[in-house]
Amino acid sequence: MNHTPIYISPEDNSKLRLLIATALYSRTSAALSKLRHELDRALVVDPADFPGGVVTMNSTVEFEDLGTSEIEEYTITFPENADVERHRISILAPIGLALIGCRVGDIVKWATPGGIRQLKVRRVAPPAADPTTPEIFARLATA
Repeated sequence: MNHTPIYISPEDNSKLRLLIATALYSRTSAALSKLRHELDRALVVDPADFPGGVVTMNSTVEFEDLGTSEIEEYTITFPENADVERHRISILAPIGLALIGCRVGDIVKWATPGGIRQLKVRRVAPPAADPTTPEIFARLATA
């Protein structure tokens, strides 16, 4: 489990809490509980005040598996925008939960069926200027 402080924007915090609230009505999930735990311990900070290299929603993160030296890169997305073939991984995937809010240089422990893996955040690219907004948020904004 990662105990270093994580950073999240007020907008991402609100959207992720809405995701949790709406999903809890339909099903109970360990991923949703873990996400809620991560949000509860996060420092909610205006993006302009973030320290450099923070993994946020829709940012692209390059990380190294310290056990295998394998380097991977994924964009952290909302579940409906996930597409592993395009290297877009859901915030509710274990690796998405492990990386959100972390900074370049952080080492996070990630539980897998094969045991604990340690991932080192190597690089973070900020979200594109116009990230895709999940349909549910677009509907709520116009309601």
